[in-house]
Amino acid sequence: MSLHADVSATFSADGAESFHVDAEIEVEHGESLVILGPSGSGKTLLLETVAGFHPHEGPVTLDGQRVSDTPPEKRDFGFVFQDYALFPHMTVRENVDFGSRYHGDTRDPDDLLAELGVAGLTDRYPPTLSGGEKQRVALARALAVRPAVMLLDEPLAALDVPTRQSLRDDLADVLADATAVYVTHNRTTARALADRIVIMNEGNVVQSGTPEEIFYRPESPMVARFTGSNVIDLDDAPSLRAAFDVESDDVVTIRPESVTLGDDGDVRGTVERVVREDATNRVTVSVDRVTIETFTERTPAVGDEVWLTLPESDVHVCRQAATA
Repeated sequence: MSLHADVSATFSADGAESFHVDAEIEVEHGESLVILGPSGSGKTLLLETVAGFHPHEGPVTLDGQRVSDTPPEKRDFGFVFQDYALFPHMTVRENVDFGSRYHGDTRDPDDLLAELGVAGLTDRYPPTLSGGEKQRVALARALAVRPAVMLLDEPLAALDVPTRQSLRDDLADVLADATAVYVTHNRTTARALADRIVIMNEGNVVQSGTPEEIFYRPESPMVARFTGSNVIDLDDAPSLRAAFDVESDDVVTIRPESVTLGDDGDVRGTVERVVREDATNRVTVSVDRVTIETFTERTPAVGDEVWLTLPESDVHVCRQAATA
């Protein structure tokens, strides 16, 4: 089924300033949509609103049928929470089978747990499980009701790196043919799971598109910075201006992986920082009054003079203010 939501909602917590979400998303049948954005951008609130957990204005529809007034347990969604939300007094099998109270056609809990690699946990209780095990059980519970749409709220956020990578691979398999909305602040997860990405900031959608469009053709410096691109105001980088045929007030972006550090190139700069990241180095180079990051197997020293090559085909122009 396809999902469409165009919702507006205001939230307030005890003693906290109210927060407003006004966003529209559309998910085609079999598509995985990732909602990506910084903490506090409204991602989780939007997902919970779509799920029916908060009152709102505007429609939520499944295949054109409005479900805005339908209670959450009858919206035909499977929800996976960041904090698992398992029932501690129930066994793993009972947790996975919980949806059978509200749905007539559910999947066998033992089969689901076996598919997710945790068949041996059926008679255990959630407090005895690891984070990765809890998340697999939570995923099985959501899948058990054969949902039309999967809604996942940062299910990998609390996991250690090896467990996160393993579960991310499992999620890629689970979501391959599913209609799903996945919330995260993690760029790597977004690129691994998304057919399409929505960027949220301050309660609004600021850009949507394929992963290629989001990461290589950001529409604003905010999106470029959040997705990890270099953002270069050419007014602060006269050494680069001659290399690019753009207007004087333009801001340009380029991915760090597109920048090459070598013995010659387009522009010369000074190494400011070298950080080891797995099998590569992330090197920050100052050029005039800007800094540019690149990845390289080389290990230059702070203070070294180096050359950078920035292929013009990989340079993207953001015709918005550098502070956007």
